[in-house]
Amino acid sequence: PRQQMQPQQRRAQNSAGSGVIVDAAEGTIITNFHVIKGADEIQISLTDGRSYEATLVGADPEVDIAVLDIDAQSLTQLDLRDSDEVRVGDFVVAIGNPFGLGQTITTGVVSALGRSGLGIEGYENFIQTDASINPGNSGGALVDLNGDLVGINTAIIAPGGGNVGIGFAIPANMMRQVADQILEQGSVSRGQIGVSIQEITPDLQRAFQMRNGESGVLVTGVTDESPAEAAGIKPGDVILSVDGRATPDIGQLRNQIAFAPDTKSIPIVVLRDGQRVQLSVRVSHSLTQQSDEDLHPLLEGARFQNAADGRGVLVTGLAPDSRAAVAGLQIEDRLLSVNRQRINSVQALSEMLDGRRGELLLQIQRDRSVFYLVLR
Repeated sequence: PRQQMQPQQRRAQNSAGSGVIVDAAEGTIITNFHVIKGADEIQISLTDGRSYEATLVGADPEVDIAVLDIDAQSLTQLDLRDSDEVRVGDFVVAIGNPFGLGQTITTGVVSALGRSGLGIEGYENFIQTDASINPGNSGGALVDLNGDLVGINTAIIAPGGGNVGIGFAIPANMMRQVADQILEQGSVSRGQIGVSIQEITPDLQRAFQMRNGESGVLVTGVTDESPAEAAGIKPGDVILSVDGRATPDIGQLRNQIAFAPDTKSIPIVVLRDGQRVQLSVRVSHSLTQQSDEDLHPLLEGARFQNAADGRGVLVTGLAPDSRAAVAGLQIEDRLLSVNRQRINSVQALSEMLDGRRGELLLQIQRDRSVFYLVLR
């Protein structure tokens, strides 16, 4: 098991990544959350040699986006392109700081769109590119030939430890949705409709009378009084498309629901008893809204968000001087249970803590370790 070092034994560690200025007037910078995760201090070095200490405005670990702020003048920002307009074969340029060498530019093409199910992030809808991306490029810009931002470079597949021409970027539209919520409300909410789902296997495809080559996601349960129930979705339905876009797997379905505007009614097509049924569902963000000090006095300064897999809730914000932080809680920890009661959503956490006072016993998962913390 991994041992925790005592504060007096810790050594300073440095890591480097990249970032993108998206608002020059406000000094707003976007990078990957994993670039600044656990950082006590964030230093920004500009290409003109200037250096600034940055403030973390907020982050979304499940999309791997962090929003930073610097107090600086005469900055230059990148304009954002509508990433839905990007096509396979488009030429792109990756800009970043690989291996800490300084600004480096590589070129390539868009190899694929809508990559998901890779297990890299909680929500995945990656642009795949063969532009060379290496350690240190994370958080950097993927731009088109006009210099407009189409994505944030995030990950690579490198089975041999080097670049093999398979890199992934978070689309600019997804980044913008997350960053706008962080800047406007200090938190991120995502849409849900209240269904349990599973992938379609070849055997299930035949059992549910799907056409050869047809794909979808099977509904295994519907939450009472949920948007899905109100829309008429039933267990055993196969969701074929949402808002006019095919849903070939769980990752695509979750993305389309999660990033739909709150209270927006969207068309959904399901296969039921071999027949296609057109429904309309109103997406709700109330099930995934982050919470903080309203939960419990001992959790003041902490923010939580539903985990993508429904196991516990994620810590997405934490004031450094809060009781939870002093006790050892960290951003991106997964809260599994409170006072020995399992937690599967922010809503469940709120209901469990409603009116409760006194100390809290938290079961935490951090990376591969599970342990307990006591807040009193």
